[in-house]
Amino acid sequence: FQSVIEKERKGDYLGKTVQVVPHVTDEIKQWIQSVSSVPVDGQTRPADVCVIELGGTVGDIESMPFIEALRQLSFSLGKDNFCLIHVSLVPVLGVVGEQKTKPTQHSVRELRALGLTPDLLACRSAQPLIGSAKEKLSQFCHVPVENILNIHDVPNIWHVPLILRNQKAHEAIIKQLNLSRSAGPPELRDWTLMAESYDNLSTSVKIALVGKYTNLSDSYLSVVKALLHASVACSQKPSIQWVSASDLEDATAASAPDAHTKAWETLKGSSCILIPGGFGDRGISGMILAAKYARENKVPYLGICLGMQISVIEMSRHVLGLGNADSEEFNTDTPDCVVMYMPEVSKTHLGNTMRLGCRRTFFRKPDCLTSKLYGNPPHVDERHRHRYEVNPSFVPMLENAGLQFVGCDESGNRMEIVELQDHPFYIGVQFHPEFKSRPRKPSPPFTGLILAATERMRTLTNVSNGDAGASE
Repeated sequence: FQSVIEKERKGDYLGKTVQVVPHVTDEIKQWIQSVSSVPVDGQTRPADVCVIELGGTVGDIESMPFIEALRQLSFSLGKDNFCLIHVSLVPVLGVVGEQKTKPTQHSVRELRALGLTPDLLACRSAQPLIGSAKEKLSQFCHVPVENILNIHDVPNIWHVPLILRNQKAHEAIIKQLNLSRSAGPPELRDWTLMAESYDNLSTSVKIALVGKYTNLSDSYLSVVKALLHASVACSQKPSIQWVSASDLEDATAASAPDAHTKAWETLKGSSCILIPGGFGDRGISGMILAAKYARENKVPYLGICLGMQISVIEMSRHVLGLGNADSEEFNTDTPDCVVMYMPEVSKTHLGNTMRLGCRRTFFRKPDCLTSKLYGNPPHVDERHRHRYEVNPSFVPMLENAGLQFVGCDESGNRMEIVELQDHPFYIGVQFHPEFKSRPRKPSPPFTGLILAATERMRTLTNVSNGDAGASE
């Protein structure tokens, strides 16, 4: 929308009335085509296939311009260059126990009325689709039976590519896109081993995730997936213990004593503590208490973005004796502003003011634990999403107290990684390592947290559990 408005302001439309069709839909098509031509995975030429996900539900007013843009795109590209997969739920009525295809029939009919006909159906269900349900869907949705894919519930999500492979989904897509000559068989041997190994894991590790949005676990979906990747790599099943930061606070002990007691029991019963990113001052006192507990009791701790800033505030208050130490985000009048607005950021406009994207972090101390977790490179490239940073004027005081700033940006002034001396694992990172975690390539900080929680840190880093900053 912004691009369309800017073009109108510049006069690109020559005074024409700006409309959703064609101006907004043309912008959507242009964006899709420009992105599809960008090389990926280190290649120099565009990818063979561009995958587009259109979320929401057919019929939603929000998705109408996008559906119309895809209709136009499918017509201009031709059938051999466009494959539409419609995802739908096939529910089961509890009383009858019959798989109901009517919801899918209606959504396909709505989609066809808008000018798009699905080439494949991907049907979600609790149990595998029975033959009669597939035949009914084929008859009423005009999709061949072999193109009706069933994604039923599986032990873990890594089985989904395997059941799609078993239903020959790849062959249906390749046939639709006329890529038979250039496509080989799926290489899923390692993936199969990974999916099956997870099913066979018998031990679990308890991870206390102390956050503000614990009522909606999807708020931390990337963190949860990164914990899963790291845990499986360490032959563990992650058992995430959700702890609402507000429940740890002293005020909750008076207003809701049961919730306060349960939160602390959960925290103390976990093998490690993780504080993820977030905004706003709600629950900050509870996070500081959790970081203090991890520091004093040598419980493995990982702070991400806000979690790193929490560790700095906690050390400043309880070790340096700066009782008013705080972040400028929470208290603009604090005399000890240990976390401050980045100088280049606007303090009045929140939109488009964060430090975003992949940025380079240089290791100030090559022998630090974090560097060893990454394989001892001179620097790492991780994604960022923040507008506050550690105040560099407090760095010498904190380092003298034992909180070492082992990573920084290219300027040397913006602190990116902290480690606590004489602690088995106490790391804070300003970036978001969870964004680059993958099933077979877990994020090093997350892997380190799980190894420390299971007392196996030496297997990866040769680092003594007595001193996280020195090698054995």
